[in-house]
Amino acid sequence: MAVKPRKPTDWRKRFDAPKAPHVVMLHADFAGVKAGNTMLISSPGEIANYLARIPHGETRTVDRLRNELARKAGANSMCPVTTAIYLRVVAEVTLADLAAGKQLDQVVPFWRVVTPDSKVAKKLSCGPDHVAHLIALDQGQAAG
Repeated sequence: MAVKPRKPTDWRKRFDAPKAPHVVMLHADFAGVKAGNTMLISSPGEIANYLARIPHGETRTVDRLRNELARKAGANSMCPVTTAIYLRVVAEVTLADLAAGKQLDQVVPFWRVVTPDSKVAKKLSCGPDHVAHLIALDQGQAAG
């Protein structure tokens, strides 16, 4: 039986079609979050808005992003699994926008959270080296 080739992921469609951010109560431990805690399931749009507010040349950790968005939503934590997925969705949409000719200051600066050594960067279509390049360009804009 032949293996059916996978269609390429439509990142913009995934960005535009998620459920609204919502908070759930965990009835069992999940991804390092203990049962009985509330957990935010965010969205690519919410993560993109967070990233867009980080100033040029500054960075945040994924943990800080998760903690700040969870606190804003009144939750104990934010889902680490969907956070990684949605960071990738935002990053791939940004990379497509850059490839289409948008300037660095016209796109969502995912590189302010996604570091070259992160698991997310290793999965991106551009690879970790390009993430490092984007960080350097962003820091250059901050200095200039």
